Amino acid sequence: MNLHTIHSGNFKLDGGAMFGVVPKSIWQKSNPADENNLCSWAMRCLLIEEGNRLILVDTGIGNKQDEKFFSHYHLHGDHSLERSLKSAGFSKDDITDVLLTHLHFDHCGGSIERQGNKLVPAFRNATYWSNEDHWKWATVPNDREKASFLKDNILPIKESGQLKFIETPDAAFDADGKLMSVPFTDHISIRFVNGHTDKMMLPQIRYKEQTIVYMADLLPSTGHLPLPYVMAYDMFPLTTLQEKKSFLQEAADNNYVLYFEHDAVNECCTLQVTEKGIRANSCFDLSTL
Repeated sequence: MNLHTIHSGNFKLDGGAMFGVVPKSIWQKSNPADENNLCSWAMRCLLIEEGNRLILVDTGIGNKQDEKFFSHYHLHGDHSLERSLKSAGFSKDDITDVLLTHLHFDHCGGSIERQGNKLVPAFRNATYWSNEDHWKWATVPNDREKASFLKDNILPIKESGQLKFIETPDAAFDADGKLMSVPFTDHISIRFVNGHTDKMMLPQIRYKEQTIVYMADLLPSTGHLPLPYVMAYDMFPLTTLQEKKSFLQEAADNNYVLYFEHDAVNECCTLQVTEKGIRANSCFDLSTL
């Protein structure tokens, strides 16, 4: 097995929205905002080589939306999904599986591209993986969240015939109070969380005798490790709080490596227990493992 960091670009989001009830005087110490209160965030995907499969986790924001849409998010930096795949030695046609943690536009926008007047899968040889509960949630969205679920990103996946669903567990937590999981491959399992959006999937990978968890939007960055630091974007913040508390204790006890999708500075970290709670221990790039 080999793992590759795939940078799909950076964008900006409102700092207050990203940190919820936490005052700016506190969160700006770790995530300084610009004059418009916007902070810079990564859209960091993950490429997994396992046997004859090449699995891409999330696809970033893509490039098919109009100028007005992108003006709200201030895309910046030199990275792109295609360039990052090429740097790793691959092309989009090499991808066998696209695992979408959830269907918000900054996580799945690169899954579909525009060819003339048609919207087609950007990864024509890949199976796209979601789960049935989240798919229903995204395709019949609530009024608060529907701006994050763009039909152009989602419906063409099913129309292509390349969509498959991962089975979801019946319960949120197991008998030990840990987030439920299901197997995906020999070395990858999927953990499920429901606070940010319904049935978001967190790939958990066994790699070089270590456990790596792709955090998606349960923990967007190291700045979100303190328990009350919950995004205003989350549909069910108290559920997120419960999920964070359970997962962080498990991760600290077992020395998991956390892989951050949105942290503009830190790719990965391990955890330590401190007087103030569970915090980052060491931060490093995935390539150093």
